[in-house]
Amino acid sequence: MSKSDSAGRDRALELVPVSRETAERLDAIVTLLQKWQRTINLVAPASLPDVWMRHVADSLQLVPLAGEARRWVDLGSGGGFPGLVVAAMLGERPGADVTLVESDSRKAAFLREAARIAELPATVVPARIERVAAQLAPGVEVVSARALAPLVRLLELAHPFLAQGATGLFLKGQDVDNELTDSAKSWRIASRIAPSVTDRSGRILIVTSAAPLAPAT
Repeated sequence: MSKSDSAGRDRALELVPVSRETAERLDAIVTLLQKWQRTINLVAPASLPDVWMRHVADSLQLVPLAGEARRWVDLGSGGGFPGLVVAAMLGERPGADVTLVESDSRKAAFLREAARIAELPATVVPARIERVAAQLAPGVEVVSARALAPLVRLLELAHPFLAQGATGLFLKGQDVDNELTDSAKSWRIASRIAPSVTDRSGRILIVTSAAPLAPAT
């Protein structure tokens, strides 16, 4: 591990402390990510030198917001953020079950290998969200997404989970208020916003319920 990687790791795990076992799982994920990134664009190349803060810590901060939740679905998991990181942190909770939905076959292959190597309580579903959401939704406590879609579209994708009582945890930017305003035209939303601990301009949108409004007649 380079000095910059080590410093980033220290900063990330100071912001969101984890157990030694969880830190080891995170190390395994990051090492594999750096290896696979050479051939597959899992994260933005410019963000790779700061992977611990930009991606790992950014994902870790979601878990304390979810209370004791054990059943989690991450939509459009991509390079594994937040899904793999959540699974690493939930690895010590009995009955933890994190499902990562990713339609890109190469990224799904990476997610499966990372889950295997880091021994995560994670299942990878290589499919489009729209095709599998309804069957995955029962019993899910948290649905998450990061940099997946504008909020109006994200609510459509997450609705099968939200409709059955799941909480939505969505990593957003400083325009989240505008997204909420736009979404209110077609959705009735109960939510609150938490500040990001890793990015001054970042926001975490916590959605406790969302229902589509009836079309105007």
